[in-house]
Amino acid sequence: MDLTIRAAEPRDLTGLTALMNLPGYRHGTLRLPFESEESARKRLFEGGPNMTLLVALLDGELVGTIHLMRWTGRRAHVGGIGMGVHDAHTGRGIGRRLMETILDLADNWLGLTRLELSVNVDNARAIRLYELSGFEIEGRERQSILRDGVLVDAFTMSRLRAPPRPASDQANAAS
Repeated sequence: MDLTIRAAEPRDLTGLTALMNLPGYRHGTLRLPFESEESARKRLFEGGPNMTLLVALLDGELVGTIHLMRWTGRRAHVGGIGMGVHDAHTGRGIGRRLMETILDLADNWLGLTRLELSVNVDNARAIRLYELSGFEIEGRERQSILRDGVLVDAFTMSRLRAPPRPASDQANAAS
């Protein structure tokens, strides 16, 4: 499996829009059906400097995406994550690789100490991935999401880490 994960680029817009309009992808997210490329472009590429959007390409085909939104002000230590994988490519480790990549960015480059996300309670595969990645359920949002005419509950999940240590602390700990 030749999987590449990289920053999303404007040339990915058609593939991203097609991905987000797939029924299975949409089922597990907050995406509405029939999103246009223009709407997707504004939402995905006008998020500003605190938004990181990555794509997964399998043999050149766009098969997944993950984003990290860094908050500001008194929540500057927090990031929100959202992700999804192509309907025909779930269960192949693509979500895991996307999550590993975004966690490396959050931990080792941005120094975020709290990551949070929301997941539909019936999305067992995603919940398992998040738990394996260190996320824990914090609460249940009752009737949180309208999906196919039914109100669905969602879990709020978070992952907490200690703040990064200064290099001088690391050197002292090694000696």
